[in-house]
Amino acid sequence: MKLLPIPAAGQTPVRVLTIAGTDSGGGAGIQADTRTMALCGVHALVAVAAVTVQNSVGVSGFHEIPPRIVADQVRSVAGDIGVGAAKTGMLASTAIIEAVAEVCREVGIGRAGSIPLVVDPVAASMHGDPLLHEEALDAVRHTLIPLATVVTPNLDEVRLITGIDVTDDASARRAAEALHTLGAQWSIVKGGHLRSSDVSTDLLFDGDTFLEYTAPRLATGNDHGGGDTLAAAIACALANGYTVPDAVEFAKEWTRRCLEASYDLGAGHGPVSPLWRLTHS
Repeated sequence: MKLLPIPAAGQTPVRVLTIAGTDSGGGAGIQADTRTMALCGVHALVAVAAVTVQNSVGVSGFHEIPPRIVADQVRSVAGDIGVGAAKTGMLASTAIIEAVAEVCREVGIGRAGSIPLVVDPVAASMHGDPLLHEEALDAVRHTLIPLATVVTPNLDEVRLITGIDVTDDASARRAAEALHTLGAQWSIVKGGHLRSSDVSTDLLFDGDTFLEYTAPRLATGNDHGGGDTLAAAIACALANGYTVPDAVEFAKEWTRRCLEASYDLGAGHGPVSPLWRLTHS
């Protein structure tokens, strides 16, 4: 695996923006994004969209940041510091999604501009706790996904967004096509939650060609933050000039290594961990 470069001391790194929610347990959300960004040699910019109350067992509540404040965070860092790529995570409500879409178009993030956007359409935690108001699904479909350079839902989110229950390769291909039809330039259907084989295959689709990315399935329950980590790694690679297929290949391997390095934490699911990078140059 070719790692992304760590900048020399005093050298300004590439910048990647995450627009997402916090995780008070430190396993997912903005915390997972910024860990991966730092260990990929990227300077992380942050726009907080929601604050969750959660630990390794589940989410017990969340507080939405006012949409204007979310948008102003994006506007502030984009205008001063600059953004090489961006990703979204938990956006919680229709109003926040609409505000984020508007400011992304304004500053050139997403398909309407030159800055790649990875949309991780977070709807629920891995424990099934809701992280998106139900009525906001239409905004995800028709406002957020059309901006996406790449959209990276998990299988539960695929079902909520497209109505397709992915159970095999044929249904995964239908789901990828449906996500692309909603407006994403590239769509990913992840196979990590399909337990029917000893490999995990992610499917990438650009409206014409399907690409498959396969890795051995790892037997661990410590996979909290895996989706955030994959999306953040894609954004880091795109900011470093990778093509989308190459960025997904990098992120797939990055996430596999983070799963291998995952650790126990609390009474529930521990987090995937990019800390393995500290011992690899």
